[in-house]
Amino acid sequence: MADVAIIDRDRADRLGEGPLWSARDDALYWVDILDHRINRMSLADRSVTSFAQPDYAAWVIERERGGFVAGIGRDIVLLDLPANRQVPLGSVDRGVTGNRLNDAKADHLGRIWAGTIPASCDRPSGAFYRIDPDGLIVHADSPYTIANGPAIDPDGRFLLHTDTALGTVFRFDIHDDGSLGPRTPFIVFEPGWGNPDGMTFDATGGLWVACWGASCVTRFDMAGTRERSIALPASQITSCAFAGPQLDRMFVTSAADGVVEEHGGALFEVDPGCRGRLPNMYRG
Repeated sequence: MADVAIIDRDRADRLGEGPLWSARDDALYWVDILDHRINRMSLADRSVTSFAQPDYAAWVIERERGGFVAGIGRDIVLLDLPANRQVPLGSVDRGVTGNRLNDAKADHLGRIWAGTIPASCDRPSGAFYRIDPDGLIVHADSPYTIANGPAIDPDGRFLLHTDTALGTVFRFDIHDDGSLGPRTPFIVFEPGWGNPDGMTFDATGGLWVACWGASCVTRFDMAGTRERSIALPASQITSCAFAGPQLDRMFVTSAADGVVEEHGGALFEVDPGCRGRLPNMYRG
């Protein structure tokens, strides 16, 4: 097994997701969706702080002007940490019983792309949304059963988005007005690869995908060809992010819900053998 460290802390995540590197705070943020928590780990001393939320904590993204924006339940909120104060911005999937936000990323223009899923993960009632810096929320695509892992081309030409239930990473061209081109299959997972979950690009355009059910993160090249994997001691791998001043470390989240494993729900640190990119921030 490659260089893999397990972060020492006092709890496992029922559904760890959405790791986010903050150079401003010298910290890694991530969520435990099912336990309604946003977590923060200082890279200076590896201390972990947890912030309880009122509903599913789907994702957290930095704002350029300070603070964060977060997906809580089906609400988009402006979030002040560590005070843990929220200001509502808007909601998605109104009138769709049982749906919640699941995963999101910001693009180079400061917009957020966010998916929704049924909390039961058993029907295609989810959708994909764009949240503009002025707070406008636009329906971009549907349907999805488990909308997951948007990854944004740094130049803003396209984005990748997944339906984990279908085992497929889709590609969309991004138009100048923020609308999307047709949904096109980019990577279709083969048997034994698990199912695609959270994703991120590295500095040279490689796509790293968390492989739910396959105990690994896998790198795909710019053509979508599977290149190599890093094995991890947990089965339900959910997402990954580059971190650190040199962006040369990778942190990987996992889930304990539904499995009995020693390291299920752990936060892992791995040496990916490459560097990442700074995450985009929300301009709202």
